[in-house]
Amino acid sequence: MPSPFPGMNPYLETPELWTEVHHLLIGILAETLNPQLLPRYRAAIEKRIYQMNGEDALLVGIPDVTIERSRTGSKQSSRSANPSPLAATVTSPTTPISVTVPMPIEIREGYLEIRDLATKEVITVVEVLSPTNKRSGKGRDTYEAKRREVLASRTHLVEIDLLRAGEPMPVSGGADRNYQILVSRGDRRPWAELYAFGLQDPIPTFPLPLKVQDAEPMIDLHHLLDIIYDRSGYEFVIDYSREPVPPLAESAMIWANELLRQAKLRSD
Repeated sequence: MPSPFPGMNPYLETPELWTEVHHLLIGILAETLNPQLLPRYRAAIEKRIYQMNGEDALLVGIPDVTIERSRTGSKQSSRSANPSPLAATVTSPTTPISVTVPMPIEIREGYLEIRDLATKEVITVVEVLSPTNKRSGKGRDTYEAKRREVLASRTHLVEIDLLRAGEPMPVSGGADRNYQILVSRGDRRPWAELYAFGLQDPIPTFPLPLKVQDAEPMIDLHHLLDIIYDRSGYEFVIDYSREPVPPLAESAMIWANELLRQAKLRSD
């Protein structure tokens, strides 16, 4: 069953699902592009690895990070109600309190590289943004450094942002919409193509830039997300009786409620 939304499903943005959706989307992009690219090009899945503080990871919704704080009570010694300072220095140590210390969490973010098989040259980088990329900190710093490197080269960049939360990547003259897809061609910078769309809009199809003389595959992101939604059983996982996370604006929530009622996924 496809998603009930005409474009991006905001319930897929919830921290409990997005990491999985991100991995699946990178995988299905490679799976569907390679038959169109081979034997001249190949889409390969690469990983960016960095470390974050555990509490920072929780703030951006890394679902496999759990930090627990133990609570223990302390018992006072009954040997003396008012121990002297000297006595306090020779008594046995008090019961220790369980605490946590900052632990680095290794973050792995997948992205695609389209390579020329003959020369091994990276022709295009395809990025799907994650919450860590859109929040200040190590994740955004690491991604922005990679983005600047690509934009300073002749490599094409495709940047897919399907997350409402966080600070969008900087572009000049962009539209204020919920989601956006940036197609930046290495031979046309600083000019680029920005596909900006809202919750009620269909996700636009867009070309995968290659070398000038080669035909460019069109990417139908909505279709790919519907495949992921169906294959992963999200119809049975998502609780449509609740608001999505992050929450929608009031007008968007009214529209979404009516859409879900018509799809018989909500009764209120």
